[in-house]
Amino acid sequence: MSRLYDAVLFDRDGTIIVDVPYNGDAGKVEAVPGARAALDRLRAAGLRLGVVTNQSGLARGRFTAEQLTQVNERVEELLGPFGTWQICPHDDTAGCSCRKPRPGLIEAAAAALGTTPERCVVVGDIGRDMEAALAAGAAGILVPTPVTLPGEVDAAPTVAGTLTAAVDLILAREELVTAVPRRRRPGTVLAVRSDSAGDVLVTGPAIRAIAHHSERVVLLCGLRGRAAAELLPGVDELIEWKLPWIDPEPDPVRDADLDGLVGRLRGARIDEAVVFTSYHQSALPLALLLRQAGVERITAISEDYPGSLLDVRHRGVPPGVPEPERARSVAAAAGFTLPDADDGALRVRGVRRRGSGEYVVVHPGASVEARSCPPEQLRAIVGTLAGAGFRVLVTAGPGEKTLAAYVAGTVAEVETPPTLTDLAQLLADAACLVVGNTGPAHLAAAVGTPVVSLFAPTVPYAQWGPYRVPAVRLGVAGAPCRDTRATVCPVPGHPCLSTIGPDDVLAALTRLGARPAELAREVAA
Repeated sequence: MSRLYDAVLFDRDGTIIVDVPYNGDAGKVEAVPGARAALDRLRAAGLRLGVVTNQSGLARGRFTAEQLTQVNERVEELLGPFGTWQICPHDDTAGCSCRKPRPGLIEAAAAALGTTPERCVVVGDIGRDMEAALAAGAAGILVPTPVTLPGEVDAAPTVAGTLTAAVDLILAREELVTAVPRRRRPGTVLAVRSDSAGDVLVTGPAIRAIAHHSERVVLLCGLRGRAAAELLPGVDELIEWKLPWIDPEPDPVRDADLDGLVGRLRGARIDEAVVFTSYHQSALPLALLLRQAGVERITAISEDYPGSLLDVRHRGVPPGVPEPERARSVAAAAGFTLPDADDGALRVRGVRRRGSGEYVVVHPGASVEARSCPPEQLRAIVGTLAGAGFRVLVTAGPGEKTLAAYVAGTVAEVETPPTLTDLAQLLADAACLVVGNTGPAHLAAAVGTPVVSLFAPTVPYAQWGPYRVPAVRLGVAGAPCRDTRATVCPVPGHPCLSTIGPDDVLAALTRLGARPAELAREVAA
């Protein structure tokens, strides 16, 4: 069984011990309430623990290296052993790669614990902890204290009221992807995700889990997700069908169409089905058709009473769980889990990342207006990046050439990849993607390319942000449109994205390790 995480990394002051500013006195060390019991639960679950902490007091002469060691030894006396201590001794003027919000401490801790940042959770009490986690590709849980700023709480991927509650969340998420025992190995399993390309991509790990336990996987998808479905490992056959109760622009429901779908399903000789749906969709209409097609076992999320339409009714996925993990929890409820060697990241076949890249991709298009950064703003961003020495490619999807040409101006190149595979390879060879839309961000994550996410908070970032890839989130996380799921911005001036400045994007690229083109070529050489 593949678990979600290998390790949990903790900030020190304010997170596992009471914050005493610039403390060099081991006698003043005090554990936060419940810390020892919470950490022992993680140890008992087989998770490795580490500490990642900024200690600028050393650079400022507020305590000595010996005093710092004594304080840390006292922390271990109170809270038990940690597998690694990663400490940044610098202040903000040093420009080091280790001081949070840079990802260096997270990367070093993961390596010391024998894993990768993507398999770690970072628990901290301020925004720098969460920003460092995202920049490393790790999950983050914020436990606010009186010094935590409201904006930091808004921007945090996940928020827990106490350290104990944060540990509860980690263990609950592990439990969600723990599969129930299966009595037999099925022959053909139908996986269903009839949504857009991004929705299909984030279901990829769950589909690989199904493929691990079955002889054959058939994926039912819609026209909007077909290209992404063709890229997913583990899929043996595709059935394309525009389900009228899911599609945002539905055709009328016709008996002949439904009969045709039932016939296709019967012809595929399906033993069981796992139906993946978004928050607003019901699995029950399709379950009825699957019953008519003779499918013996059906699993889906259902908050309504499904009667005998479902054999496994999955409920209780808490808010804010990343969508790939939500899909994995549905597969686990049906008895499917990833093999131990599978890290659970998004993945596509036929595309390989070939280095850090000499260019940055800016994708201005968006599937809905609310996720779109204003074109004039993106044009200014592109101009600033080009002026800083970056080679910038502006990509255009269908119907977006005019937009891309405007954003590129005279300083960037316009690329119109003819297929999703071509776009995936373009992203795989890039240093970073700058994008507001979630679909291209998921594609970048699937090929391992870092993302500067210009994220409109109409949907939760924890659920829909770039998964297990280094990222920086920009935008006003607490804007009035937060969690409205609006497709058109309901607030005049589009404040969640219109406030992002070119220098913000430039700083984000620096945090993610992207370099201007000439320097990137020198490093590669």
